[in-house]
Amino acid sequence: MAPAPLVIFDLDGTLVDTGPDLVDSLNHTIGTAGLAPVALEDLNHLVGQGARVMIARAFAMQKVETTPEQGDHLLAVFLEHYSANMPGRSRPFPGLVVAMDRLEAEGFALAVCTNKSETMSLRLLQTLGLSERFKAIVGGDSLPHRKPDPRHILGTIERAGGDPRTSVMIGDSINDIAAARDAGVASIGVPFGYTDVPIAELKPDRVIEHFDALTPALVHDLIRAARAA
Repeated sequence: MAPAPLVIFDLDGTLVDTGPDLVDSLNHTIGTAGLAPVALEDLNHLVGQGARVMIARAFAMQKVETTPEQGDHLLAVFLEHYSANMPGRSRPFPGLVVAMDRLEAEGFALAVCTNKSETMSLRLLQTLGLSERFKAIVGGDSLPHRKPDPRHILGTIERAGGDPRTSVMIGDSINDIAAARDAGVASIGVPFGYTDVPIAELKPDRVIEHFDALTPALVHDLIRAARAA
């Protein structure tokens, strides 16, 4: 039998609005080093490559350098604070759960491909009651490569038992759209996530303003178009 068509979601800024909690934990972390807090709107310039890079970017914003040893310590501080307060204010974006219900009712499989660590991704989705919905939850440390490397998406598809020719990637940033394009996978962009470039400028195959627009018909159309290209 052919594998079920697969819909892959990015996590932060796509599946779940984690921004307030990421900023809270980031400010706690950089505050231990005497740095001023960042604002929620700064998140668009900070996220995308995992917590370690996010912390380093926050330091760079304030023109402060860190040593590798300090980076290790700060990462541990961040992860402890973030984990202890999970899920905090993080919630699925409006319409997500109903959209997932629609897709699953039509025989689609679901997966997550995120640059967040696998442990933190799994725990967050568990606390939100979503983890069992996904055939695979693949973090930024699950494979040797992470987005925007297309092998991150291709590895997620393999773990979920899918086929790149019948898969679609949904994301909010260049990491997601570029990785999908290079993997030969159709893409859907969402404008409500965390990116410093408007999602339409990244040229996903489709942009949806709300998860109400994520329908089986849309996904089937994108898969057909990708296979015909």
